[in-house]
Amino acid sequence: MLFAIEGAGMPAPPPFPASDGPPRRSAAPALRALAPGEAMPAWCDRYLSPARRDALGGRAWYDTTLTAGMPERAEPLLALCAAEAVLIPLMRLGGRLQSMTTPYSLSWRPLVAGLADDGTMRAAGCDLGRLLRGGPPAVLDCLAQEEPGLEAFIGGLRAAGLVPLRFAHFGNWHEAVTPEDGWDGYLSDRASALQSTIRRKTPRCLKRARFEWIVDPGPRLEAGIAAYEAVRARSWKPFEPSPGFDGALMRAMAAEGTLRLGVLRLRDGDVPVAAQYWAVSGGRAVVLKLAHDEAQRDLSPGTVLTALMMADILDGDGTVHEVDFGRGDDPYKRLWAGQRRQRLGLLVADPRHPAGVAAIGRHAAGLLRRSARHWWKARPWGRRNEA
Repeated sequence: MLFAIEGAGMPAPPPFPASDGPPRRSAAPALRALAPGEAMPAWCDRYLSPARRDALGGRAWYDTTLTAGMPERAEPLLALCAAEAVLIPLMRLGGRLQSMTTPYSLSWRPLVAGLADDGTMRAAGCDLGRLLRGGPPAVLDCLAQEEPGLEAFIGGLRAAGLVPLRFAHFGNWHEAVTPEDGWDGYLSDRASALQSTIRRKTPRCLKRARFEWIVDPGPRLEAGIAAYEAVRARSWKPFEPSPGFDGALMRAMAAEGTLRLGVLRLRDGDVPVAAQYWAVSGGRAVVLKLAHDEAQRDLSPGTVLTALMMADILDGDGTVHEVDFGRGDDPYKRLWAGQRRQRLGLLVADPRHPAGVAAIGRHAAGLLRRSARHWWKARPWGRRNEA
């Protein structure tokens, strides 16, 4: 059940009807809040991607984020824009609006019911700008530069009188693959050192460990989730901000048929030493999380498990045309993927608000400092000092 809240800089829109149907049409954009722990209402399905087309833009992803991944004290919000053609998932945290993104998010975008033409996206940006006017700066991050309509959306924010300030958020390593070439074709394009490690270590590792491949709901999945959590607790990974998120997402994706979970267990004692899970949809295979036990590094369990997972995904699915190594610039990703794309963020500032003025000033000062630094390094004396 949704209820109305005050939008930043505008009166609260009328409440939704007391039903599970879509909201009334309104000329004004509407900002609505979800109750804590509430999943996406059923009427949102028209905006969500089908699971087999985009597992990370559909119901499994958003429901899991809302029920198991939201930061403490975050208030989830839905903005209906462009005459209800676009649904923009947001949240209010610390008194500020931002995209509904967490440390688990790989990308974020306005959700469109139908085709995302530039006119619709510009109208959505303008409507969101109307909601943000008069408030402190809002942050929209995890934006994919290649997303259709992004520039039109940003243009709409400008048309609403706001100043969208771009910043680099995180890197995303990926690699195009040819389905017909399969795992062997992919591996032949990797660095010789990685090929050698895989060919030497895999037979040795599989003498001491067995590989489990899990895709369906049920007891094997629950055992696989427990194995993943046990391995992660012994890995190098930092503290988990939402400990229940990974297990909840695996269950949701298994129910939709997009999960690929792999576990390596020692044959002696059945102890898990490596685990990772992927989402496969729309011709894209995305590794979401991976971990291995540092105490077993002599077996290279992380490398071996990644190779086994990719071999099964590329040869078994037969439709994957891109592998994606998710969020961040971890050094190991360059061994597995040769292309990097930048995920962007926008700090959307209102020049009529004191905090907006300050944000615009800080951004301009940062650009000036970077420009001066590049100019200095380009000079002969700058190059000498660098040396």
